[in-house]
Amino acid sequence: MVVQAPIQLPFRILDETADLIAIEKPPFLLIHPSKPGGPVTLWDHLRELLAYEIASGGQVSLINRLDRETSGIVLVAKNAPAARVCSMAMAGGGIDKEYFAIVVGWPDSNEWSVQEPILRLGEVEHSRIWLKRGVHPMGISAHTDFRVMERVNHAKHGRMALVHCIPHTGRTHQIRVHLAHSGCPVVGDKIYGPSDRCYLEFIETGWSKSLEERLWLPRHALHSCSLRVTFGEVRYAWRTDLPEDLRSFFHESDLAS
Repeated sequence: MVVQAPIQLPFRILDETADLIAIEKPPFLLIHPSKPGGPVTLWDHLRELLAYEIASGGQVSLINRLDRETSGIVLVAKNAPAARVCSMAMAGGGIDKEYFAIVVGWPDSNEWSVQEPILRLGEVEHSRIWLKRGVHPMGISAHTDFRVMERVNHAKHGRMALVHCIPHTGRTHQIRVHLAHSGCPVVGDKIYGPSDRCYLEFIETGWSKSLEERLWLPRHALHSCSLRVTFGEVRYAWRTDLPEDLRSFFHESDLAS
């Protein structure tokens, strides 16, 4: 009898039912293939994990998407009916999401809300980065609530804060755009941080000592920490803590406020 070796997964399974699976994605793992022959993605790993379900008529449907550098909770439907229910919930605002972000500087208030429309900047002005978004009156409505959880004086980089973020809409890059608009961009953000030249340089050269000096972290410090959804009259809620790379960076401090 041949015993098959267990599948080695680059992510943690938080919960699984007959219809859904919730996982915690690490940073730098792409959600979905973007081109043939590209790197192995979360979708690829899930198809391997759920091979039996797929062979029995199931599927892999990623309900929420996270950027490559963003870590945290991703919800996956394992069959077409579950995907339809969850997609309708997502479109109707029936999935509640929360995030942690480490930001540059100390926000002026402990709690604040941003209700500013967002669009892709290339639609209204020249932009060197095609996917870059920004606050603009011609954009689509967007609403995010923020609350400071902790402020520190970092040993190397000065004032920064851990912020709890609740997006009430789901625009691309919404949290990062609204935090930059608030004057406290996400640490490590190559597009909305110190200069969008960081992103262009990264595309050309990859991570470098020069980028490390300006961005401090090799990825933006954003983590999807909570996701809640009602499915089949059951209310599911998943939470995760700030991951180790962000936690160790944030607490490398001289003075706690």
